[in-house]
Amino acid sequence: MKALSHFNVTLNIPEQCSDICACMKFGKLSSIDHFASEFFALPCTSWLLRGSKASAEVYSGGTSWNIPQWVGNAYPLKTPRRLYPEAYGKQFRTIEFNATHYRIYSPEKMLQWGESTPEGFRFCCKFPQIITHFRRFKNCDGPTDDFIAGLLALGNRLGPSFIQLPPHFAPQHADAFWQYLEKWPRELPLAVEFRHPDWFLEDQDHWHRLAELNVGSVISDTAGRRDALHMKITAPHVLVRFGGYEGHAADGQRLKNWAKWISKAELKGVSNFYLLIHEPDSLSTPETAANFSRIVSEINDKSQESTDSELRNDGP
Repeated sequence: MKALSHFNVTLNIPEQCSDICACMKFGKLSSIDHFASEFFALPCTSWLLRGSKASAEVYSGGTSWNIPQWVGNAYPLKTPRRLYPEAYGKQFRTIEFNATHYRIYSPEKMLQWGESTPEGFRFCCKFPQIITHFRRFKNCDGPTDDFIAGLLALGNRLGPSFIQLPPHFAPQHADAFWQYLEKWPRELPLAVEFRHPDWFLEDQDHWHRLAELNVGSVISDTAGRRDALHMKITAPHVLVRFGGYEGHAADGQRLKNWAKWISKAELKGVSNFYLLIHEPDSLSTPETAANFSRIVSEINDKSQESTDSELRNDGP
C-alpha cells in the first residue's frame, strides 16, 4: 500500500444514491424564451492544461438516482428503491454524487454503491460541506482522510471529485483553500467550482495555479450566470454542470455546441468530459442525456466519414 500526499490515508484500490436530489438553482432563470441563439454560444476557450492530443471519453448523467418518477420510463416497471443505483447505472455513465456533500459515507457503503454500477461508470463526488463550508479548509485532516477512504473504495468507478466553493467565498478568503489543494493527493482527480463573481474578473492567476496542480475548473453552463461559463481548461478532465430547461429548443443547440467543442478539446489534451445535467426535479434528465449521446455519436460519425474520405482521396 502507498501513502497519499500529506493526508494520512493509504492507497488500496480494489479491482473492481443518494436520497438527495440536487437541482442547480445557481444562475437558474424562470424562462429563456427571450434569448437569441447567440446568447448560448460558447465563449473562446483558454487552454491552460498540460497535455497532448487525446481521445476523450464522454460521460453524461444526472444528480441523483432516487427519482421514483423514472420507474416505468428510465427504470424498468416495478423497480424497487434498493435497485435504483443499479437501474441508474444502466441508463447513464456518470452521476454528480451530491450525497457526499452532506455526509461522509463509510468505505463499505461507497464500495456497495460502486459495485452496483457497471464497468465504465464514474462517480463525480462533491466534497463534504464540513470541509468546504463549515471549516473552510482549516483543520480538515480527519474529515479529508475519511472522505478519501470512501473515494478509494469506489475503485475504478471513481471519477473526478469536485469542490464547490460557497457563493460568498471570494479570492481574498482563499489562503487556506490553496494550502489544502497543495496537500491533495495528485493520484485523485479533482476539480473546483468557483461561484463568487470576483473569481471571474480578468487578470487573475488562479487559473494558472489550478493548471500547475492539474486541478480542473468546473464550468457552469447556466443562463443567469454567463460569467461562470468561463472556458478556462486547467486539466485533462472537464466537468460541465449543465442547467437544462426541460427540452427547450435552445437546449438542443447548447448540447450540440458542447459536442462540437469536445472534438476540438481532444486535440488539446482533454481526455475525459463529464456533462452533469441539472433539470427541474430531474424529470427531463434521461431525455437530455440521451439527446446529448445521440448528438455526440452523430458528430463522431461525420468526423469518421470525413477522415475516411480524405484517406480515399489520397490514394495509394
